[in-house]
Amino acid sequence: MKIVIKKEILLEGLNNVSKALSTRNIIPVLNGIKFEVTKKGVTLTATDNDISIKHFIDKKNIEKIEEEGTLVIIGKIIVDIVRKLPNDIINLEDLDNTKAIISTKTSKFDLNCYDLNDFPNIKFEEENSPIKLDTKIFKEIINQTSYAASNQASRPLLTGINLKITGNLFECCATDSYRLAKKTLTLPDTNTNNMNVVIPSNNINELVKILEDDDEILECSIFSNKILFKYKNLLFQSSLLNGSYPNTDNLIPNTFDINLELDLNEFYNVIDRASIFAQTKEKNIIELEVKENKLKITSNSHEVGKVEEKMNCENLDNKNIKISFSSKYMLEVLKTFNNEKIIISLNGEIKPIIIKEKDDKNLIQLILPIKTF
Repeated sequence: MKIVIKKEILLEGLNNVSKALSTRNIIPVLNGIKFEVTKKGVTLTATDNDISIKHFIDKKNIEKIEEEGTLVIIGKIIVDIVRKLPNDIINLEDLDNTKAIISTKTSKFDLNCYDLNDFPNIKFEEENSPIKLDTKIFKEIINQTSYAASNQASRPLLTGINLKITGNLFECCATDSYRLAKKTLTLPDTNTNNMNVVIPSNNINELVKILEDDDEILECSIFSNKILFKYKNLLFQSSLLNGSYPNTDNLIPNTFDINLELDLNEFYNVIDRASIFAQTKEKNIIELEVKENKLKITSNSHEVGKVEEKMNCENLDNKNIKISFSSKYMLEVLKTFNNEKIIISLNGEIKPIIIKEKDDKNLIQLILPIKTF
C-alpha cells in the first residue's frame, strides 16, 4: 500500500470515521481505522460495533496511488499526526503489512498496526429504494429534539430518538419523561417505505456533526436491527434500540386555559439571569408568575440570595398563574426556536408546560412543572 495525498483530503476522511472510535473498547482493533487502497481510491472504515462509518476518497482526489493494499492503523494516533503535520502533501505506505510509514518532506512517523484479520467484517447494505431526506432539514430536526433524550441506561428506549415516516409525514420525538421534544413536518415527496425506529441519540448526534448545511440528499436504508445513512461519499451505520417507543401523543394537551405570547430573546435573557441563583439548587428551580400582562420570574437561594426579573407579555386569555420549573430545561427548550415570538400554553400549575413558536406549530416542546409546596 502506497499513496500520496493532500493533508486536507485525508484529514476530512479521518475526522469523519474517527467518530466511530471509542476509548472504552476492550477489543484493541476497534480503536483502529482500516485503510483499503485500490485503483479506484481509498476507503477508510472504523467501528465500535455500535456505530460503523465508511468514507471513500475517490482517486481523482488523490495525488498518486502507487500500490494497493490494506492496513488497520491506530485511529487516534494517525488522526493526531495528520492534523498536526504542517505540510500539504502526505506520503502513506505500509511495511510488511505490520507498520505504517507516514512522511512529508520534513517529518516521518513509523506506526505499529493492528492485525488485519482481527478487524470485523462490516456489511454496509443499501436498499434499492432508500428513504430520501433533505440534509439541512434533517440536521435541524435532530438539533431541535435530541437534547430531550434521556441519559439514564435504566430506561434504554428513552436514550434514543424516535423517527417515524408515514407517507409524506415525518415525525421526530425524544423524551426523558420529564420533558419532551417533538417535530413534525410534511415531506415534499411521499415515501413508499414507512419508518418507525429508535436510534441511540448519541449515535445520531455524531452523524449530525458530519453533515454539512448543504442541499445534498441524505439517503436512509432501514433493516431489522440497524439503519444506514448515505451522504455524499460517506456511509454511516448505527444499531437500533429494540422495543416500541412510548406513545407520546396523549401527553400533549389539545386545549389550554392560559396562553402567553412572549418575545423569545427577552424571555431567554430573563431566565438566563434568574438561573444564576438557581444553579445552587439541585433542580434549578425558578418561579414564573403572570398577572394580567406582566410576567415575573423569581429564584431563591439560601446561600446566595434572591433574584426577581420582570417583563411584559401578551396574556391572551387574561388569566393569572404561578408555576415553577427547571431553568436548565427551559433554557434548553428556548435554544431550539428561531422565531422572534413564542407561545407558552398552560393548564394550571401542575400540568405540563407547552412551548411553541408563534408562527410554526410543527415544533412542540414540553416540560413538566416542579411542585414547590
